[in-house]
Amino acid sequence: MLLFPAIDMFDHKAVRLFKGDYQQMTIYSKDPLSVAKRFERSGAKWVHLVDLQGAKDGTTPHADLVASITKETSLQVEIGGGIRSEDTILRYLDCGVSRVILGTAALGDPGFLQKVVAKYGSSIAVGVDSRSGMVATHGWTKTSSVTADEFCHRLDEIGVSTIIATDISKDGAMQGPNLELYRQLKRSFSGNITASGGVSSLDDLEALNSLDLYGAILGKAYYTGAVDLEEAVKKVQV
Repeated sequence: MLLFPAIDMFDHKAVRLFKGDYQQMTIYSKDPLSVAKRFERSGAKWVHLVDLQGAKDGTTPHADLVASITKETSLQVEIGGGIRSEDTILRYLDCGVSRVILGTAALGDPGFLQKVVAKYGSSIAVGVDSRSGMVATHGWTKTSSVTADEFCHRLDEIGVSTIIATDISKDGAMQGPNLELYRQLKRSFSGNITASGGVSSLDDLEALNSLDLYGAILGKAYYTGAVDLEEAVKKVQV
């Protein structure tokens, strides 16, 4: 299983939200590039970036920071948050990003998703962010009437190769991941599944690894020191 240490970006800082609530934001670093370099030194192969401002309004205020991370580290970069047009996809891919993650656009415009998956293949991933089993959009500020299961079936039919699945109630809560969600989604989606939300210990990562998932995102547990990235890489990363 791959480890994806995460940097959530807001106002060019590395932050974390509690259960997706923008009013409950903790700033962990004013220099996200230095955080990415620490990930690299710890043995990570990827970094998972989230543009929290972009997720709310569909803009790319951190494009310069993303480009710096791709150029100044050897990490492969995936990014989500506000990617709702082909121009934005190209902007990120052209600056060295390996994979872009669609969320709101993937649910709201399946024709657009089908088009870009056909064109860019495995460089397109989809975030399946669920609240009480229903898919959330617009930076988790809105909840749709589509279930996570139903959405994953649609993504499978379109040919999406990778999803990042988050139980919003677990995100930043340090209460362990929703293992049952990932067991369920493995029945709905045949591609790569990356688990996101709730990892609080090495035991949590090993439990996710036992489900034969593609990857797991490490967020708050890294920043609080609950999980040592170097140790985690040695235990679960392929």
